[in-house]
Amino acid sequence: MRYPVIIHPNEKLTKKNREVTEITEELWTLLDDMHETMIAHDGIGIAAPQIGKNIRVALVEVEEGDLFELINPTIISAKGEDIDVEGCLSIPHVFGTVKRPDEIVVRYYDREGDEMEVEAYGYLARAFQHEIDHLNGELFIDKIIDRIPEEELERYMEEHQND
Repeated sequence: MRYPVIIHPNEKLTKKNREVTEITEELWTLLDDMHETMIAHDGIGIAAPQIGKNIRVALVEVEEGDLFELINPTIISAKGEDIDVEGCLSIPHVFGTVKRPDEIVVRYYDREGDEMEVEAYGYLARAFQHEIDHLNGELFIDKIIDRIPEEELERYMEEHQND
């Protein structure tokens, strides 16, 4: 089932979210529905608060077929820094540069309840951080360095692709 994506401003997007305490069939269905919703909206990530569920669950799929289902994720280490463009399904037509660490390690539980760790670099690290921010009630617009008008986005990306 596809969910509608909650659009900013909405208090569900800025709340702290509850830890998941039990892996259930209901959670598996939610993960599947979140994936369907993310794909339908042409996203590379989605967090449960973006569909009105205030729990610590997020999905990231930067490369098609390489889906991370993150339950109770935590960034356990971060280093380096990178400034790049971000957007968000819940804040349509808004884009801007955000500074983030470019190497992170994330600890989370998968849909089977197994504890996992993943090292992420570059764009994948950025996507994880963006979605984990959602779970902490934080939005990328609060971290924007420079806003990029939508009509200038393509040109900006071409000019900065090798930065």
